[in-house]
Amino acid sequence: MSRSDRRSFGLAVEELSTAHLNSTDLCSPFLRVLPVTGVSISTLGAPFGTETVCASDASAARIDELQFDLGEGPCWDALTTRRPVLNSDIRHHGNSAWPVFSQTIDDTDVGGLFAFPMVVGSLDIGAVDLYSRRPRTLTGLQIADATMLVGIAARQVLRRVLLTHTIKPDPDADEGYSRRVVHQATGMVLAQLDVGASDALLILQGYAFSHARTVREVAEDVVARELDFASELDGS
Repeated sequence: MSRSDRRSFGLAVEELSTAHLNSTDLCSPFLRVLPVTGVSISTLGAPFGTETVCASDASAARIDELQFDLGEGPCWDALTTRRPVLNSDIRHHGNSAWPVFSQTIDDTDVGGLFAFPMVVGSLDIGAVDLYSRRPRTLTGLQIADATMLVGIAARQVLRRVLLTHTIKPDPDADEGYSRRVVHQATGMVLAQLDVGASDALLILQGYAFSHARTVREVAEDVVARELDFASELDGS
């Protein structure tokens, strides 16, 4: 790949990483650096709800709608397995695990369809669907680039969810104790998952929201070593 292509990818990473500062569209960066026609980003299932966060066009929105209505399709499989689902020619090589979706997609203009799971730590957020009108495959580098962008998008979506929902109030928030234990727990999550401090705090907040607990309560469990996000991620 040329230097200009890598420069464009770097700009896409920067744009997506700062989206929460200026409320920019989350779909556009994918389109600028990946050989796809459209993209949709969605949250899937409890506790974040099942809804489309953004869709680049009507076909991308339709792909989401079909999977929501049917409860099957690549986005659900991607999130369940936490691995990308890559189908270079969905209309001719459908998946037997999605019998109705595979049949319904025949009526669309979709060729290649690629679903990537959105996860933050042990939190399952949703999925990003990428489609092309013609059948195509993604190279290893393109899959790696998409995976990186999806990881950034997942954190942005989680931020937006937390901003629009109320986390259980913390009665000790004004006493200083809450801030100290949350700070300590943030450092421990940082070490457990090898993420930055802002992401570690985001994971604490997201976990608290998804379990209807306060951030302090979750932080106390982390500090007491009753909750290890690395073990949560491994399913142990």
